[in-house]
Amino acid sequence: MEFPVQTANPAKAETACLVVPVFKDGELLPAAAKLDDVSERLIGQLIERGDFDARLGNVLLVPFAPGLNADRLLLVGLGSRDSCREGAFCKALDAAFTALAALPIEDVAVAFTDVLVPERACDWKARMVAEAAHRAVYRFDEFKSETPPAPQLSRVTLLVSEHGDAEAARQGGRIGDAIGRGVATTRTLGNLPGNICTPTYLAEQAEALGHASDGALSVEILDEEALERLGAHSLLSVGRGSEQPSRLIVMTYQGAESADEAPHVLVGKGITFDTGGISLKPGEAMDEMKFDMCGAASVFGTVTSVLAIRPKINLVAIVAAAENMPDGRATKPGDILKTLKGLSVEVLNTDAEGRLVLCDALTYAERFEPASVVDIATLTGAVIIALGHHATGLLANDDDLALDLLDAGETAWDRAWHLPLWDEYQQQLDSNFADLANIGGRPAGTITAACFLSRFTDRFPWAHLDIAGTAWTSGKEKGASGRPVGLLTQYLLDREEETRSVENGNEM
Repeated sequence: MEFPVQTANPAKAETACLVVPVFKDGELLPAAAKLDDVSERLIGQLIERGDFDARLGNVLLVPFAPGLNADRLLLVGLGSRDSCREGAFCKALDAAFTALAALPIEDVAVAFTDVLVPERACDWKARMVAEAAHRAVYRFDEFKSETPPAPQLSRVTLLVSEHGDAEAARQGGRIGDAIGRGVATTRTLGNLPGNICTPTYLAEQAEALGHASDGALSVEILDEEALERLGAHSLLSVGRGSEQPSRLIVMTYQGAESADEAPHVLVGKGITFDTGGISLKPGEAMDEMKFDMCGAASVFGTVTSVLAIRPKINLVAIVAAAENMPDGRATKPGDILKTLKGLSVEVLNTDAEGRLVLCDALTYAERFEPASVVDIATLTGAVIIALGHHATGLLANDDDLALDLLDAGETAWDRAWHLPLWDEYQQQLDSNFADLANIGGRPAGTITAACFLSRFTDRFPWAHLDIAGTAWTSGKEKGASGRPVGLLTQYLLDREEETRSVENGNEM
C-alpha cells in the first residue's frame, strides 16, 4: 500500500474519495474548512441540517462532491473535541477505513493529520492512518470456496495543512506501513489452522523471509536431533506426544554499523496447537488453541516490520515451536525434565507447556550476549482475569527495560501493564523432587509463570509479555489481532534512537 503526502489545497486532490474528520461542535478543521469553501458549504450544511451526526465513529458517504476534484466525500465523526485522545482518534480511523474498504475504489485522500491529539505530532497521526488502512483491508479467506471481492484500496494520500509537517507525515506513513504489514503477517500466521501451521511450517516461513530479505536476514533451524545434542530436553518434552517434530528457529538481522554490537533478542512461544497434553483441556473453544503460537507469530511480524524499516540495530529473533498433544510418548504429570540450563523441572501440569519451551529458548539466547531479551507468549489465562483484553501483561527483571517497553506501548498505542515480580512469589514454585515445579498454583498465576521464566534469565536484562488476553479475539469477530507487533517494533526503533543519541553525545 502507498502513503504519499500532499500539502496543496485539499480541494485540488484528485481522488476517488476525500475523507474529512469532523467534531461535534461544528467548527471545521483547516482542510475541512477549505473543502467547505469550494463546495458551496456542503459540509457545513450537512452538519447544520442534522444530516450528519459527528458522534465518534459515525460516517456519512456523500456520493457526489460539487466543486471538488474528488468523486466522493466521506465525513467521519470525531465526537467531542475535548475527548479526542488516542483511543478516540484510532476509533474514528477504524470506522473510516472500514467504510472505505467496502467501496470499489483504489485511492483515497485523508485529512486526519489536522486533528489535534494532545501530545501527538503529525508523524504519529500519519502512522496511525497507515496502520488503520492495513487493518481494514486485511482478509483471511483462503480456505473458503466462495469469497467476497477483496478490498481494492491501495493508495492513501495524507493531506497535510502545514508544509513543515510533510516530512514527518512521510516518515510516519512509512513506519505505519511497515507495522501494518507486520501485523498482517502475524494475523495470518495466527489464523492458520493447526493442520497447516505446524512447527515445520513456521521454519519454512522463516526461511522464506530470509530468502526474500536480500541478505539482511540469516536463518538457522535446529531440528529435534540438533536440539537433543544441544540438551534442550524441556523444549523437546512438549512435542514428544505429537507426530509433528519440534523446531527452534533463529533469525538474525544485523543492521548496526558494527556486527559486534550487542543484539536485542525477541523470543516467541510457538505452540502451534495446544491440547494441554495429558492434562487435557476442556473441549469448549479448544479450536482457539491454534492461537497459542501468537507469540511466535508476533516475532515473525516484528521481523517483517524491521526488514521493511531497516533500523540500525542488531536483532535476533528466536521461535520455540512445538505441538502439545497426548499420546503414549507424551510427558506426564510428575515427570522430571532436565533443561538446557541444567535445572531440573517437575512437571505438575502438562498444560503449562509454554514455559517449558521458552526456558530452553531463553537459555539459548545467552550465547548472543544480548543487550536485552523480550519473550512474547500466550502464557496464562490468569492474565485475562487480571487485565482483560485491553492490556498485555508485562513482567521484568530490569526496571529500565520495563519502562522502555511501557513507553513503546504508549507510543504505538499497543499498551502493556507492569505486574510485580517479587521474590516472595518464587516459593510457590518449590518442588520436593526437582529444582522447581512448572506451576505455582492458582494464586498469581501470571506472576508465578514469569517467576519460572526468570530462573533462566539471570545473565541479561529480560522482560516477559503475556499476550493471552490481547493476541486474538473470540466470538463473531474471531481472529488474531496482530498484537504486540506495534509495541515491539517501536521498542526496537527507540533503541536505535537511543544509540544514535549516545553516539551524538560522545561526538560532542
